[in-house]
Amino acid sequence: MIESAHVPGSGLYAITPDGWPPGKLLAAVEQALAGGVSLVQYRAKPRPDEGIALELLERCRRHGTWLIINDDVALAARIGADGVHLGRDDDDIALARKALGPNALIGASCYNDLERARRLAEAGADYLAFGSVFASPTKPDAVHCSLDVITRAAAFEKPIAAIGGITLANAAQVFEAGARWVAVISDLFEAEDITQRARDYQELIEP
Repeated sequence: MIESAHVPGSGLYAITPDGWPPGKLLAAVEQALAGGVSLVQYRAKPRPDEGIALELLERCRRHGTWLIINDDVALAARIGADGVHLGRDDDDIALARKALGPNALIGASCYNDLERARRLAEAGADYLAFGSVFASPTKPDAVHCSLDVITRAAAFEKPIAAIGGITLANAAQVFEAGARWVAVISDLFEAEDITQRARDYQELIEP
């Protein structure tokens, strides 16, 4: 686990696409890491594969990038990942903190719910995730979260990750609304040049 009291810098939060063969997935993540992504989240349904998670962790370590595991606190603890992202039905933040320790980065999905965000911030979440900001090809039925909600969430004094339908064409307005990270699947991993696409996102923050 990266030993740091600070969360990663602003920019692109790469979330792995579901259902890809391991070789293709690992190669794509390597390309994203070469482009300078801020965070990588390993997301796989119905459950992540420990072997792939370890491979991803090794690659993230080489690039000095944080690896977050979606949903699975036990897996994150076993492999020494840098944190976990929790959804509506996952383990609570206190249990995750106990399992992963004080330096883990624990994020939580808030959807479009500011009251939920307030509770999660008070419970110790390190960052709050909102979305779907735009129509999402990955989750077409996801609830919509306006950019105004992201702006208002600044009151909780936690870093914000925005997700859902974000592309290079609309990401700037998401950052302007107050997001620290834009979480992207399709527009990154379906790009012809994944490394360059990652660089393009980072340049929105670091021109």
